[in-house]
Amino acid sequence: MMNRSTKVFFLLILLVFYFTLIKASETLSVSEEDDRILSLPGQPSNPPISQFSGYITVNQNNGRAIFYWFFEALSNPSDKPLVLWLNGGPGCSSIGYGAAVELGPLKVDENGVGLVFNNFSWITEANLLFVESPVGVGFSYTNTTSDLTKLDDEFVAEDAYSFLVNWLERYPQFKNRDFYLAGESYAGHYVPQLAELIFDRNTNQTKSMKINLKGFLVGNPETDDFYDSTGLLEYAWSHSVISDEQYNKTKEVCDFKTSNWSNECVTSMNLVYGKYREIDIYNIYAPICLSNRTSSSHGYYYANKEGSYRLKRARIFSEGYDPCYSNHAEVYFNRADVQASLHANANRGNSNTSVKWNVCSDSMLSMYHITVQSVLPIYKKLVQGGLKIWIYSGDVDGRVPVIGTRYCVEALGLPIKRPWRSWYHQHQVGGRLVEYEGLTFVTVRGAGHLVPLNKPSEALALIHSFLTEEDLPAEI
Repeated sequence: MMNRSTKVFFLLILLVFYFTLIKASETLSVSEEDDRILSLPGQPSNPPISQFSGYITVNQNNGRAIFYWFFEALSNPSDKPLVLWLNGGPGCSSIGYGAAVELGPLKVDENGVGLVFNNFSWITEANLLFVESPVGVGFSYTNTTSDLTKLDDEFVAEDAYSFLVNWLERYPQFKNRDFYLAGESYAGHYVPQLAELIFDRNTNQTKSMKINLKGFLVGNPETDDFYDSTGLLEYAWSHSVISDEQYNKTKEVCDFKTSNWSNECVTSMNLVYGKYREIDIYNIYAPICLSNRTSSSHGYYYANKEGSYRLKRARIFSEGYDPCYSNHAEVYFNRADVQASLHANANRGNSNTSVKWNVCSDSMLSMYHITVQSVLPIYKKLVQGGLKIWIYSGDVDGRVPVIGTRYCVEALGLPIKRPWRSWYHQHQVGGRLVEYEGLTFVTVRGAGHLVPLNKPSEALALIHSFLTEEDLPAEI
């Protein structure tokens, strides 16, 4: 039987062991400063940019981790809102498009060897958080292969919510900050579905973190299969991509209200996509990227019998100074020194081994289960819930055309607050807009699928108006 002094001795040993474990846990945990980027290869020295990147684990048991790249606002970051940006696909990188091509402060140069400052970055308006979602996209990963067979909108929304909660724990100064979601293309699903999840979890404060979600903004968004498909076909015909005969034949054999298209419809829609192979479906008046024209760098779609359209080749090119911009992004982000600076291998064991990074994942496109045909019910719910919602549309995009998006918005049946009118940018028509009770729809004249790339100055004016509630200007 132990005497008192022996008991005290063992108690002291236990206490020492306990505090050693606590200290070790603190040492192993990742902090905000651990994720700080000191400098990226080829980064300009001015202006100084405060940036962070790394992984947030969303499922410890399966080893599922999502990669992010975060920029503090260029000035007064403590007074600016937080905006989380998602790209679509499914399977395309928010780093490769949103951050490095469109609205981030650092854009990959034309040779893929360095970075240039983006004078039209949304960093002037907000703190920007770019997230590669879902796992399997870009640098995001899972150590459990079966996770990749479960990917659908519900799975992705849950992971994105887990990411956000854990990211806010790492950056607690943003917990009570005004928060907005934004994205484009298939993020037309991701964004409202994540917004709904946050909205629902916010109602149960005993179990969930309160996230100060104020609203969301989506561009050229996939929204409703019927209206999107109808709009795609009508746009191709009305913009002389397909013949009258092809248009009439496709209308005759296709019933877009069903998710299981007939063989005749699949064949006819593949002919429509075939004509789009000659140009850029994402910006019908833009030059196409001519490098490796016959390789996987040329984007086109094909239809399947389930009624969805899949991207056969996953690179997306749009009008800009260089239609091959995403090629350069792949060169840059596959460099070992760039990945090391981004902490892109930190949780994968060997930080000296480069990760193969792609702008878009071909395998993701074939694995992803598109189970939600329409997110319009979510819009109705969140409009009633009082969230601020904007939809914008580049009007020369053939992939998610303005026609289909107008059908989607009109299907909500919202009362009109202010009627359809022009808005101006630098004394030229920037586009048109109509304000409904609970939702604003804006077009951007001459922009394709990637509005911030094609019309960067107009896109900056748009996000400024969205965040500040200042009207987009009318002609003086």
